Amino acid sequence: MLKNGRRFFLRLCLALLACLAQSLAHAQFDKTPWLRTQATPAIDMVDLHGHRWTSAALKGRVVVLNFWATWCGPCKEEMPSLQALQKDPSQGPSDASPAVVIGINVKEMPSTVRRFLAAQHLDLPVVLDPQGDLTRQWGVRIYPTTVLIGADGRARWRVVGDLDWNGPIARAWVKELQALPAISKSGSK
Repeated sequence: MLKNGRRFFLRLCLALLACLAQSLAHAQFDKTPWLRTQATPAIDMVDLHGHRWTSAALKGRVVVLNFWATWCGPCKEEMPSLQALQKDPSQGPSDASPAVVIGINVKEMPSTVRRFLAAQHLDLPVVLDPQGDLTRQWGVRIYPTTVLIGADGRARWRVVGDLDWNGPIARAWVKELQALPAISKSGSK
């Protein structure tokens, strides 16, 4: 009887360790604050649909700026959750505008990016960064990297690694940013 009890205990411990290892494997991101001394780069870019995105036009909205590539496995895994975040109108407080999600594809051919988006049924705004200029401006070195920008136009967080952007952790971050006071387009609070 004692021998069976030990086996059961050992199996239980192994099962718990396996669950812990699996949960840690999915937590492959690092969220760090954007340094207050580091200026937020200006946004002025055109997506694949021809829509122009500027810092001025985005003021008052939380922006989720995601740097990615089709050859990056973790990038591809998180894209559907970014799409879901973009599409969900209930993502923040009732008086807040939905967050704007913009993907920035790094150094790939437009045809490659369009094929990937079509195959995955993704229609979130995607900007091409063929020379990596935007990537350098935002200090991105690892993919995926996502910058969370508050409604006041200031970058607040850098998230390196993949994340379920439709999950409770990311949703809480977006809601937190939406709850912060925004500066109006005219510059007053």
